Amino acid sequence: MGRRGGILGAGLAALSLLAAACGGGSASGSDLTGEIFVSGSSTVEPITALVAELFNEENPGVALNVEGPGTGDGFELFCNGETDISDASRTIADEEIEVCEQNGIEHIELEVAIDGMAVLTSPANAAVSCLNFGDLYALMGPESQGFDTWSDANALGEELGGTATPYPDAPLVMTAPGEESGTYDSFVELVFEGMGEERGAEAASRPDYQASANDNVIIEGIAGSDTSLGWVGFAFYVQNQEVVKAIEIAEGSGSECVAATEETIAGGTYPLQRSLYIYVNRAKAEESEALRAFVDFYVTDIGLVEAVQRVGYVTLPEERQEATAQAWDSEKPAS
Repeated sequence: MGRRGGILGAGLAALSLLAAACGGGSASGSDLTGEIFVSGSSTVEPITALVAELFNEENPGVALNVEGPGTGDGFELFCNGETDISDASRTIADEEIEVCEQNGIEHIELEVAIDGMAVLTSPANAAVSCLNFGDLYALMGPESQGFDTWSDANALGEELGGTATPYPDAPLVMTAPGEESGTYDSFVELVFEGMGEERGAEAASRPDYQASANDNVIIEGIAGSDTSLGWVGFAFYVQNQEVVKAIEIAEGSGSECVAATEETIAGGTYPLQRSLYIYVNRAKAEESEALRAFVDFYVTDIGLVEAVQRVGYVTLPEERQEATAQAWDSEKPAS
């Protein structure tokens, strides 16, 4: 991604010193060689890319390629045996597991961070400061197709218990993740799925919007219209606060409006949050000392704490960090 250099540049030198001081666990052997291919979530990509750069500081003989086309696209590659690790902003779906099983691919799931999804508009949009799930469904859900202005959703918003009605009589310009994105899947599951099932509607967003798997494109789209609406991973909001505004979110009509912050996401009070994962191909880890060493490195404080914080995500509570390390230790193939 184009923004990766900006995210990774800040603090890289400091993290490299930390990695050297900590020794990076079993990844400290400078004679280590091999190739590792990581694909998947554009949300998780900055974490994995930074961990890869730090790992290469000590292991320059390992060629690491990290890309972020989206969680769904990443799982397709992973379940076809084309990647070593799949970054994911949601858990692997049942149908994806079936494809993996058909192809003989076994995975090891490791939780690495917490992310919130920020609902965004332009800083020029002073008319909207808080939306609840009913508002979000009315404006962006499966029954809002064809709404060209915010006020087109007034009747639906009132029916669903939205608290921001009447909406402004202004163009509704929506830019958000596309269906290939795990950020899309997580948002749909949290916001649209339950309400859609009750109303006999598809668990999906409205189809008529500018969709992208590239978070930079989403930010540009939201910043480019005074009455925009969309959502993106929390870290990308943090990196772009000068050009977009986060809308506070309430779950129900009587719920408190909560701002997306590191504290509210970590504390569980912000309604739009999800875990981030990496999935390791078990057979490839058994074959590759470099891959085992990279995951060893990833599940230390350097990966789960320092790298996560540097790219703007929320670290797992200590007990969940320990659970990730223990999961890898217990499932890691022997050399």
